[in-house]
Amino acid sequence: MKQEQRVPPLLNDLYQFTMAYAYWRAGRHQEPAVFELFFRDNPFGGGFSLFAGLHDCLLFLRSFRFSDEDVEFLRSVLPPATDPAFFQFLRGLDCSGVTVRSVPEGTVVFARVPLMEVAGPLAVVQLLETSLLCLVNYASLVCSNAARFRLAAGPRRRLLEMGLRRAQGPDGGLTASRYTHIGGFDLTSNVQAGFLFGIPVAGTMAHSYVTSFNSLEEVWPQTLAAANGDPEPVDVISLTKGWLSRVCELLGAEPEKIREGELAAFLSYAVAYPQNFLPVIDSYSVGCGLLNFCAVALTLCELGHRPVGVRLDSGDLCKQSVDVRRVFRLCSEHFSIPAFDSLIIVGTNNISEQSLAELNKKVKGVNVMVGVGTHLVTCTKQPSLGCVYKLVEVRGRPRMKISEDPEKSTVPGRKAVYRLVDADGEK
Repeated sequence: MKQEQRVPPLLNDLYQFTMAYAYWRAGRHQEPAVFELFFRDNPFGGGFSLFAGLHDCLLFLRSFRFSDEDVEFLRSVLPPATDPAFFQFLRGLDCSGVTVRSVPEGTVVFARVPLMEVAGPLAVVQLLETSLLCLVNYASLVCSNAARFRLAAGPRRRLLEMGLRRAQGPDGGLTASRYTHIGGFDLTSNVQAGFLFGIPVAGTMAHSYVTSFNSLEEVWPQTLAAANGDPEPVDVISLTKGWLSRVCELLGAEPEKIREGELAAFLSYAVAYPQNFLPVIDSYSVGCGLLNFCAVALTLCELGHRPVGVRLDSGDLCKQSVDVRRVFRLCSEHFSIPAFDSLIIVGTNNISEQSLAELNKKVKGVNVMVGVGTHLVTCTKQPSLGCVYKLVEVRGRPRMKISEDPEKSTVPGRKAVYRLVDADGEK
């Protein structure tokens, strides 16, 4: 979607237009003015935020123009007494006279420090307020939330953003995918974000794929060629049954308790993607799912393919991760299959910042990639960053808001932002 379609100039509050008209009517619309965009309190009870959304803001400013259709709609919603000449004025507006000073995107920022300074003709920079706030508020909030998840996870654990289905609409989902990547996430499940922004995408199967199978008769094709190029296909069902028997014997499990439908689903997916086999193993129970996975994964290894790992989506992720890793090591040692040592575990069960920190502490030595959705993209700890856009100068003279609520008072005049660093490089 083009930026001018995503953030058209009518994506605005009506009072911006009534103020612009009043400025125009008073002959003040061309007066040079300066606004600052900032937030009053650090989000999530923390000590910092990350600034994001600047790129989108610049695209919006470059495409800011009212079409004839836009102007006609404004004519229909503004009071009838509005001078018709004002609409002609709107038709010719753009942001060629607007300048922006900003901290770089992705920069660590703090409360009450200007993130952006927007200068230009008074009526134009007034009209920009709502759209700029819309583009910065959520982008910065979700980027900051992602940074907190990254800090909780540590630098080495891979993080997957998978919140599209939980996000506040399609635009919120796309914004979340983009800015959580800037905030420290490695991957996204959002294919459109991968297409538009070059973010690496990841994903395999859902529970519905597993539960759609009932028996091994549904597996097709029932053969798989070895990775070494041998043209003779191998009967994977017989091979997998043999491995399942050996795994059950190793782990003291009862083969008759295995769900054949789940085994069929895993085997079918493995035949389709022998180099990308990473199923969800808790559609019924992690114990049985793990047995089925090991049998199919060992089949792939025997044929020279390399399974990827498993996904856990319910229960105690810390305990299960440790148990699954223990089984992988047993299989590696007992069957002399080194590939099992490098299998990954993906945890996706309603991960929060707190549960991620706990996971990182309890399973420090276990290779667990974490997928985060709801708590990341909806920012459940805090719904809004609360950015504001305040007038600080008109015609070169400072302007200040004084409020009965002291926190809403502003500091007048244009400002310079400095980051002080001591001799040890500490800020």
